[in-house]
Amino acid sequence: MKNFQDLDFFLGQELVDDPYAYFDALREQCPVTREQHHNVVMVTGYDEALEILNDAERYSSCISVTGPFPGFPVPIDAESDVDALIAEHRDSLPLSDQLPTLDPPTHTAHRGLLMRLITPKRLKENEEAMWDMADKVLDEYLAPGKGDLIRDFAGPFTLYIIADLLGVPTEDQEEFLNTLQRDPHRTDTVGSTKGEGGMSHNPIEFLYSKFSGYIDDRRANPRGDVLTSLAEATFPDGSQPEVLDVVRVAANLFSAGQETTVRLLSSALKMIAEDPELQQWLRADHERINNFIEEMLRMESPVKGDFRMAKTATNVAGVDIPAGTVLMLANGGANRDPRRFENPGTFDAQRSNARSHIAFGRGIHTCPGAPLARAEAKVAIKRLLERTTDIRIDESVHGPASERKFTYLPTFILRGITSLHLEFDRTEG
Repeated sequence: MKNFQDLDFFLGQELVDDPYAYFDALREQCPVTREQHHNVVMVTGYDEALEILNDAERYSSCISVTGPFPGFPVPIDAESDVDALIAEHRDSLPLSDQLPTLDPPTHTAHRGLLMRLITPKRLKENEEAMWDMADKVLDEYLAPGKGDLIRDFAGPFTLYIIADLLGVPTEDQEEFLNTLQRDPHRTDTVGSTKGEGGMSHNPIEFLYSKFSGYIDDRRANPRGDVLTSLAEATFPDGSQPEVLDVVRVAANLFSAGQETTVRLLSSALKMIAEDPELQQWLRADHERINNFIEEMLRMESPVKGDFRMAKTATNVAGVDIPAGTVLMLANGGANRDPRRFENPGTFDAQRSNARSHIAFGRGIHTCPGAPLARAEAKVAIKRLLERTTDIRIDESVHGPASERKFTYLPTFILRGITSLHLEFDRTEG
């Protein structure tokens, strides 16, 4: 039996393809376990993860997307005023200006601003546009009878949708596509298992530049469009944010929302292409797609985990957590906790409690784009099923069923394959 404690989850390669046995082994030992390589407390239990996610008083999100790298700039001990240290050093932490890393009260104000940008009305308008957008991208993707789903459909589709939601002018959308469609073999993203050197303090400078220009222009010259609404949005208390505050929120929604939805779609279509019975079951009743998506999120959460730093000495599941401890809330572990999900390693598209997964987080940092991601996934899957009669794995690329070969993102943050080559039979007409 493999000794999982010897494996380095964060910098090693052994767990990139399949981290779930590792999470299971840790949970069986204890749902709250300190790993030995980087001193991170791994939380693989469902109830334990919820306890921490719902407690913004005792746990800071300042390292939520970076975890142990580069670590907190100064030592923290039992005598430290952790809140004061976070305030003093926050600006030196990577991605410190992004919504997931903010704590109240700043987080409260910025999330309130975001919810003024993605109102139910705007989300409904955006969803209505998804159907035409899906067909537009599918026209080109389906024509050859085969292709890389991620590069040729999921990536462009999700980018166009988020661009539409935020009002990016049509004439600029191709520039966004060309600039932001990531090389799937890049390893210089946050959470790369290749090491710490590739982490950038601000990996979305393009978005900052573009949206700063949009907001400045619309504040000076309102046009009654979505970007004008973005420019005129206020904090919940009615005050007008600085341009950069609006840009940060828009850029985070754009980058984080697109990347994770691409991973969800690739996992979902991989499952559909690998399982003919499941595929026919979904084709027979498209209403089944909704719960299929929830079970897909449970089984293959696009985000492996979220991080918190204990601001005070605390205790979870009988385990003492000193102040300054970095904790990883492992979605892939919590979503397969047998205390919450029966036969958790088995994919069950009819699972009655599938939606109780924590793929979108919980508490104050619950993903605000969750309704958007669910809608995108449903539209994409439904249109792919409607416009094809069969979807299969391209064995010339990924090998036969007994010897499938997929390459997974080498990161401890994101979960997903880098490419998914499919073959399909198109419907006539």
